[in-house]
Amino acid sequence: MSSMKARLLTAAICLPLLLLIIILSEYFTWIITCTLAILCVFMVFELLSAKMLHSNIKIVLPCVTFSFITPLIANTKYNFIPFYIYILVLFFIMIIDNKSISFNDIAFIITGTLIIVFGVMCISMLYNYYKGFITFVFALCVGVPWISDGGAYFAGVFLGKHKLCPRISPNKTVEGFIGGLVFGAASAPLIGLIFSLIYQNFSVNYLYLVVLGLLASLISVLGDLSFSLIKRSCGIKDYGSIFPGHGGMLDRFDSVIFVAPLVYLLCSNFQVVLV
Repeated sequence: MSSMKARLLTAAICLPLLLLIIILSEYFTWIITCTLAILCVFMVFELLSAKMLHSNIKIVLPCVTFSFITPLIANTKYNFIPFYIYILVLFFIMIIDNKSISFNDIAFIITGTLIIVFGVMCISMLYNYYKGFITFVFALCVGVPWISDGGAYFAGVFLGKHKLCPRISPNKTVEGFIGGLVFGAASAPLIGLIFSLIYQNFSVNYLYLVVLGLLASLISVLGDLSFSLIKRSCGIKDYGSIFPGHGGMLDRFDSVIFVAPLVYLLCSNFQVVLV
């Protein structure tokens, strides 16, 4: 099966499932909270696997615990506690087992897991900020980078001639990058228009959404290339194979991790949404 067919088939199966989870979360918010926690665990475990650390129970246990608990309590005043305990535990492990666990390993683990957990945590804080509009929040955090990535993929396939970062991601092209920016900038106001028709007493600032879409597309590329660089340094092609044509969970959500904090920053400080 070609890469494009595999990507389209995976999208056709996974997107309805994701949509179902999001719709149910409008009525039962614990569903999205648990989904985020599980998603976070998957991505952190894939990161550990890339560095061949997934078989070390002393490393896996605190990483998985931290990545699962933090999204669950993201909207409480205790959300900083897991971060503090996690850092203390990892350095304690490094000290007592310094022969097999190096500082480079700990630095890799802390940097990677904090980036992943922080991104997921921002999604949780954002839907709490816009209570009753979980679907819209997810559409911005997930839809904009995915649409941008899709636009970049198809623009690159049909128009791509000039390589963007061949040493990091050989398939990315300048034409694809520009296509991704166009699709991303257009996707945010389009999402706003759709949800302004769905929700009552809900409107958006389209200028802010265009800016959000453009910035999100740029940061999406940064997130994608950053995690691609990690893959190359670990000597792997994909973080996993759970999504045929897309790779692992982290391959699919790497750009979302970087975009979610931006969406939270803009939506919480500017009147992107007029409720």
